[in-house]
Amino acid sequence: MASIGSQFAPHVALERTASAIASARRAVLADRYAINAFAVEWRWLAELLPVADDWRDLAGRAIEPNIFYDPGFALAAASVFGNDVGAVLVWSGTTPRRLLGFFPARISERRYGLKLPVLVGWTHAYGPLGTPLVEREAAEPVIAAWLAHVAGDPSLPGLVLLPLIAEHEPFAAALGAILQRTQMPCADFARHHRALLAPHQDRAHYLEHAMSAHRHRELRRSGRRLSDAGALLFTTASEPATVAAGIEDFFALEASGWKGEAGTAAAHHEEVTSFIKMALPALAAQGNVAIHRLLLDGRAIAAAITLHSGDTAWYWKTAYDEKFARFAPGVLLSAALTEELADNAAIARTDSCAAPGNPTLDHIWSERMALCNRMIAVRPEAPFARACRLETLRTAAIAAGKSMRRHMRG
Repeated sequence: MASIGSQFAPHVALERTASAIASARRAVLADRYAINAFAVEWRWLAELLPVADDWRDLAGRAIEPNIFYDPGFALAAASVFGNDVGAVLVWSGTTPRRLLGFFPARISERRYGLKLPVLVGWTHAYGPLGTPLVEREAAEPVIAAWLAHVAGDPSLPGLVLLPLIAEHEPFAAALGAILQRTQMPCADFARHHRALLAPHQDRAHYLEHAMSAHRHRELRRSGRRLSDAGALLFTTASEPATVAAGIEDFFALEASGWKGEAGTAAAHHEEVTSFIKMALPALAAQGNVAIHRLLLDGRAIAAAITLHSGDTAWYWKTAYDEKFARFAPGVLLSAALTEELADNAAIARTDSCAAPGNPTLDHIWSERMALCNRMIAVRPEAPFARACRLETLRTAAIAAGKSMRRHMRG
């Protein structure tokens, strides 16, 4: 290998120094948060309102943000998607105590149609990310304390399944280090990628670099044709009062399209609309939600909802008026929103929350996020090999079902 030129030596030296400082700092923090100094407990989600402030503080310090586990979102979702969900809470042994880990899950007694209990991380149709909230300054000892608690609590299963965790992000790296040290068996399933917006350089020109020349021309043509039909305006609302009005536009647009016909639109399910009307204003009060609309002569013809936590955003939901489908209002809205997000240096990355092969975002966003479901045996006697075989079959059956639905829709 060729030697590194002397002009790079200062940069390498700085990197090594920074790495040494970081390692020393982690060692100090690990001593401060020794595993036997933690207080760890299992509590039902419905019982967590009294610790919402501690929980919210942890969400702001997490090694990897997850807006779906923010108390403003999760407590609103609990009555619809979390009646049987609890959480392992990891507290510091210091005074005053601090919440350092939040690991929500449900005990699935018959995940495979057999009596084979699994502790399954909490995800649902409106919460497509399963990364627990873990104190960034003590991630490894906190994760170790969580695993030790699950392993030692006979009321919890000896198998853990974490769905939809990002494979190459900080939580997965910290978890992997602990699993390697403890020699706990683990395996990944349902590995896939979804669109991610993570601009690095030349943010101002992200869209034109990401899209092909042909798609650029089509996008401009659609915008011109739609502008001929009336005054076209892209707006963003983030204040609580304006968010409330934007929610109603989203409900109406979603219900007017194919989801309305299929009966899957949020407006057709009272419990889902109640959850959204509770969650979004709570997040808006923290500055963590925005509703983006494409207006034609003042009327919304497309709407999207983005959620925010720290330096991360989530393109959570979108809908458009299908009467204007020939003008591609959903694509126009996504393009305008992409430019806004790419322009915002405070947002490092935006998760599309989309299935692989999304027909819009896969062609607008260049980056991809790798996700998987991770199975862990926390006790030696857990039937890990059997669970892995069953999980493989389950994953294949789900994939076949999705393929069949796509074929039938096509």
